[in-house]
Amino acid sequence: MRLMLQKSLRVPVTRIITPVCRGLLKLGLTANAMSAIGALGSGLSAIYFYSRGDFFLGTLITVIFVLSDLLDGTMARLSQTGSRWGALLDSTLDRITDAAVLGSLAFYLSRTNDRLVPVVLTALVSGGLVSYIKARAESLDIECNGGFAERTERLVIAFLSIGLAGLSIPYSLAIGMWILAIASTYTTIERLLIVYKGSH
Repeated sequence: MRLMLQKSLRVPVTRIITPVCRGLLKLGLTANAMSAIGALGSGLSAIYFYSRGDFFLGTLITVIFVLSDLLDGTMARLSQTGSRWGALLDSTLDRITDAAVLGSLAFYLSRTNDRLVPVVLTALVSGGLVSYIKARAESLDIECNGGFAERTERLVIAFLSIGLAGLSIPYSLAIGMWILAIASTYTTIERLLIVYKGSH
């Protein structure tokens, strides 16, 4: 179901962003530059706003920069500049963004002695493991695609719960972070099993 939804959205989204990508390329921006701009903007905005507890405005601004991640792949395809270095850079910057979002949230919660801190840290660590397992498996020539909560799903859960918390919706942050921690942990185990089966 999730894969079908992603595929059904891919065509219209690509159709919308392609003219934007062409315009950015004409301005002299490269796919790698767009990756760096998106990561720098999302990372700094998350650190600045979330560490202060400004969750709603912080989410709006951070999401705008995160959405630039939709552009760099199309820009690389249009300019035919895709490379292994670009793929590595994009993946590394994604990890930095994820760490900035949950790390800043954990920092703010720790200042208020919130009991959610261990839950957020669990989500942060397990989310990183999901990506690491896939990368390590591919280096061993083992296919490790899919999983219950990939990066897109994890970001949606995180931003939705943090943004709603910024609107003072009761328990939205707690519910979201618990779901994120459980989903990320489950996906970590799921991918470990995928690699285990693929190596035998």
